[in-house]
Amino acid sequence: MSEFALDPRLAADTFALGDARLSRILLMNDARFPWLVLAPRRANLAEIADLSPDERALLMEEIVAISQALSQRQGVEKINVGALGNIVRQLHVHIVGRSRSDAAWPGPVWGSGARQPYRDAAARQLLRELAQAFVHILIDRPDRSG
Repeated sequence: MSEFALDPRLAADTFALGDARLSRILLMNDARFPWLVLAPRRANLAEIADLSPDERALLMEEIVAISQALSQRQGVEKINVGALGNIVRQLHVHIVGRSRSDAAWPGPVWGSGARQPYRDAAARQLLRELAQAFVHILIDRPDRSG
């Protein structure tokens, strides 16, 4: 059985927040939206149906936990959840906090305008805030010194 490896495109487009029981939690590097990605830490997955029934249930619990935390962030009016996989085949689930005033409303975030990367300090601060919000589901967290 092969080991889990995060798709290079996902790795390049995100910051790792930490690991939940099933998934690696990633922050999309686009400051226009509070946008997280869950990547189940299992090798060779493309579809949710590739997970076992227990893993599917766990993924749903992680989606709900992330959604609830994002919905508490200032300005978030709606949560969008999607698992597309048209560009990055590796199974991953996008969870995006939306508002009527965001750059893509009411359309989807994918392909809407130019990405606005976080400044380093802003990314570190947001990762700290999110890690605190998700402390109840995190089992491992990268070092966040600085």
